[in-house]
Amino acid sequence: MEYDNTNSGALFRNDKKGNDKAPDYKGNLNVDGKEKQIAAWLKTSAKGVKYMSLSVSEPYQAQGDAA
Repeated sequence: MEYDNTNSGALFRNDKKGNDKAPDYKGNLNVDGKEKQIAAWLKTSAKGVKYMSLSVSEPYQAQGDAA
C-alpha cells in the first residue's frame, strides 16, 4: 500500500539560515493533492507569548526548469 500524504506536510529546522529574514523552519505541504512549500518563523508577541508565523507558497523552481 502506497503512503497517502494528501493534506499533510512536515517542517524541518533551517540549519542554513543565512539572514534574520530567512525562515527558522521550512518544508513541504500537500493541500488537496497539490504540492506547496511552507515556511515558519519563531516570534514573540508584544505580550511575550511565543508563536510561529507561517507562509505557504508555490514550490521553488529554478529558472529554466519546466513547470
